[in-house]
Amino acid sequence: MPRGSSPAPGPSLPDYAVETRGLTKVYRARGRQPAKLALDGVSLAVPRGCFFGLLGPNGAGKSTLINILAGLVVKSSGSAKVWGYDTVAQERPARAAIGVVPQELNLDPFFTPRELLEVQAGLYGVPAAERRTDEILQAVGLADKAHAYARTLSGGMRRRLLVAKAMVHNPPVLVLDEPTAGVDIQLRQQLWAYVKGLNAAGTTILLTTHYLEEAEQLCDRIGIIDQGRVVADDDKQSLLQRLDSKVLSVLVDRDLDVVPPALQPFAPELREGRRLTFRFKPSRVGVAAILAAVAQSGLAIQDLVTQEADLEDIFLRLTGHAPEAAVPVGSGV
Repeated sequence: MPRGSSPAPGPSLPDYAVETRGLTKVYRARGRQPAKLALDGVSLAVPRGCFFGLLGPNGAGKSTLINILAGLVVKSSGSAKVWGYDTVAQERPARAAIGVVPQELNLDPFFTPRELLEVQAGLYGVPAAERRTDEILQAVGLADKAHAYARTLSGGMRRRLLVAKAMVHNPPVLVLDEPTAGVDIQLRQQLWAYVKGLNAAGTTILLTTHYLEEAEQLCDRIGIIDQGRVVADDDKQSLLQRLDSKVLSVLVDRDLDVVPPALQPFAPELREGRRLTFRFKPSRVGVAAILAAVAQSGLAIQDLVTQEADLEDIFLRLTGHAPEAAVPVGSGV
């Protein structure tokens, strides 16, 4: 695995790997296309070393934000910093501090993985003696394909090669834009093992994904953008606690025609004659109180299942609609 990220020299490390304040982007009208407000005063703070999930529906502004951070799109107003460097006033060090893994598989088909990494390192001004081409190829599982043309690689291998390209200059900030969209489960697991290792070594990860279960498993902080505005920016556990919602499903030992009086204050839903489903706020009602009421009703519990709020619930609450599903496509590893 590549060494941990090496931050730009300076007296101290920045508190935030990525920071935006009032960031706004308006795409001007073109032909029949009206002007579009892509980002509307976005203020985000990504702490150094964290695994940050940037979520939002299609068209929310995620790609525009990433492209501004990478220096590919010019902002309309506000400010953006990468590793403490302003993306406009300090463009060169800001670009050197970030590596972006795009969603599109944009690789030159007539270069080998080794050639692609060497060219990319040269573009970033990495001296030949300091390049880690073979080390990076080994880390992403492409050492045996180092001299094969990129056009002969499977979709999964190309995805890993994009990750390798983004790491050639050892950036302290790595942006992953839908890195596992359309790839198989085995590749997804390999990518996450590699990326988690980078994060453990100090690299700040900024991830966009439509797989909310990935964000919930991997990220320690979540930002949600909807219609160009930030609707959430908090650590994952604090976000989940906002819903204050829990579901308790109890299977009892006999069929019921109606909900017993002792259980009616909890307003359970009676299903299949024997299953009672309780939806409640843990801050107001405890599971013990519900179970005590079940026992008071003379019922024995045969099975019990609890379900906590998850990121999809948060997403629905804040954006008003479900996340778009990314459709897996067989791609080979």
